[in-house]
Amino acid sequence: MSSEAISTVIKMMESLPEDVQNQIVQHLYEYIQDLQDEIKWDNSFQKSQNKLVAAAQKVKQEIARGLSQPMDYDKL
Repeated sequence: MSSEAISTVIKMMESLPEDVQNQIVQHLYEYIQDLQDEIKWDNSFQKSQNKLVAAAQKVKQEIARGLSQPMDYDKL
């Protein structure tokens, strides 16, 4: 975002009462934290995608060879 856009938002916020400004800041803070979490999750998923594919292929081969057993959910 350009500094001009940020300046425009700040000017808009400054025209509002202080309690409303504080609410906006809190919403923006939470929104930015959510975005940062999403970025971290996406990066982690992209880094582990090859490992997930390899694990899935291994399991598929084990199933085809009859080496797998149904999961016993009572043992979890």
